[in-house]
Amino acid sequence: MAGKRGLVMGVANDRSIAWGIAKAMAEAGAELAFTYQGETFGKRVLPLAEQLGVKLLVDADVTDDASMDAAFDLLEKEWGSLDFVVHAVAYSNKDELAGRFINTSRANFKNSLDISCYSLIDVARRAHPLMKEGGTILTLTYQGSTRVTPFYNVMGVAKAALESAVRYLANDLGPEGIRVNAISPGPMKTLAGAAIGGARKTFRQTEANAPMRANATLEAIGGTAVYLASDAGACTSGEIIRVDGGYHVLGMPQPENL
Repeated sequence: MAGKRGLVMGVANDRSIAWGIAKAMAEAGAELAFTYQGETFGKRVLPLAEQLGVKLLVDADVTDDASMDAAFDLLEKEWGSLDFVVHAVAYSNKDELAGRFINTSRANFKNSLDISCYSLIDVARRAHPLMKEGGTILTLTYQGSTRVTPFYNVMGVAKAALESAVRYLANDLGPEGIRVNAISPGPMKTLAGAAIGGARKTFRQTEANAPMRANATLEAIGGTAVYLASDAGACTSGEIIRVDGGYHVLGMPQPENL
């Protein structure tokens, strides 16, 4: 990753997946910029940025076109080009991640799809002119996109849309040498994961039944991101790379857990 510059969106704390990716990329030699949303989050991100020598911090609200215009104008002014973007952005009202999916409100459906899916399309549209010699766009998904997962509800639909967007963006941007992929970890003990009801049960369930008998680590996810964004991933695009200890291959729990 030496000589490559990239934007990481979604670092919240030192347990977030975006942080694991950023740390791995920095260790591989990449120069990074971080986004944050508002002054409060900026204060949280600053110490993490300092740990990795990140000097460029960009205020960006993915629901605000003016904010996104300003963010990418700043990136173009400071760097002039980009080699990769890590999109680790998702949101849904946690009160609607419990109960029945059928009770999803129109307002939260729109907001969840806007922040969790449309923001990737918007980021890709803004980033690709800066990827003058090709590049990589990465996002994060979860198996609730294709399999019904308790407590995931509308986020499953949002992630399904996100994965479809990955494929369409990969096709659109491939002629420009830009690869678009998603990483699908298993359950993680993150700030975002904690918002999902039953998160601890889900974490224990996957750990007990995955072929590897383990959940993903930040280091494994970070390493996967480095591969996808580096020259080693030059021919990989439109993929959903699962980093979940193999849990996605199961049809039923392990015999001892039936």
